[in-house]
Amino acid sequence: MGQVSASSTATIDAAPERVLTALSDYQDVRPRILSAHYRDYRVVSGGKGDGTVAHWTLQATEKRSRNVEATVTVANNTVTERDLNSSMVTTYSVAPSGSGSTVTTKTEWTGAGGIGGIFEGIFAPLGLKKIQAEVLANLKKELS
Repeated sequence: MGQVSASSTATIDAAPERVLTALSDYQDVRPRILSAHYRDYRVVSGGKGDGTVAHWTLQATEKRSRNVEATVTVANNTVTERDLNSSMVTTYSVAPSGSGSTVTTKTEWTGAGGIGGIFEGIFAPLGLKKIQAEVLANLKKELS
């Protein structure tokens, strides 16, 4: 079993504080920026910022889905989602960039072993990068 990860980056024409506030708003902003790969999204507790718990089903492919129950922490310029159902951790890091911000999202988890793990390590990051890019593009539109 190896570590599997995928990351994507986008430049957004908004101040880092505004981007971080939007990313940590699971009640109002998050449902608007998620791609169609996210189903059954709901806030379990909280809704804005540190301590929020949210649930969704990530439909990565037609046949592969994952039920996620994410606990959110917000520290410095990073929003972190830790899945209570798996080893998956997703971070959104926000940094100043000119008059705007650079946002990098990274998802990591412990992959399967054997042949399945080899395929997972190759193909899962490719699919997840597309999902991440769509979410970041939606965030960009939300803040423009």
